[in-house]
Amino acid sequence: MKTLANEPVIGLTDEGRAQMRAQVAGHVAAMLEALLIDWQLDPNTQGTPERIARLMVDEAMKGRYDERPRITVFPNTRKLDELYTVGPIAVRSLCSHHLVPIVGSAWIGVIPGDSLMGLSKFARLTDWIMSRPQIQEEAAVMLADEIEGLIHPRGLGVMIKAQHLCMTWRGAKEPKAEMTTSILRGILRESPAARSEFLDAIKGSGFQS
Repeated sequence: MKTLANEPVIGLTDEGRAQMRAQVAGHVAAMLEALLIDWQLDPNTQGTPERIARLMVDEAMKGRYDERPRITVFPNTRKLDELYTVGPIAVRSLCSHHLVPIVGSAWIGVIPGDSLMGLSKFARLTDWIMSRPQIQEEAAVMLADEIEGLIHPRGLGVMIKAQHLCMTWRGAKEPKAEMTTSILRGILRESPAARSEFLDAIKGSGFQS
């Protein structure tokens, strides 16, 4: 079973996940040996293959192997039609080019349609989408698609601002470099006034352009 790096793996059982961890641990051990590291003798690297396997399968890439979190959606009985925003929401992901961390924050703005979503579910959905290897541009689109598919808002904004260790720790080594991605849909894309309201709102909760 092989898929693209940011795609969910459907139907992975607990036994399959255990087998994956064991296989990953074996490959990490081989990598350490290729790097001339005696991971079995060195007390600082004893158990490292198993730790890396758990990190990748159960934490850093869990969004590929876990089911989407249960999302509470309920009717917009009061016909709310004003913008509301959520954020900053922690972003923890992996660069699919180098498998090093992407760390930052996300802000979400919604002008409701007929449905609303439980507030905490924005954070859970963001964590699920971000916990996989990918590029930030695609992650922002995936998050927007999930929210749009669940509540069909009249307006939607997703802003992600993050540091990529492939840019700050290696390569160009620009320690202050950040990447900002913006997805605007519906009224927030069509109306300059609504777009400005969204940007002003998230600036009030920590976003800096």
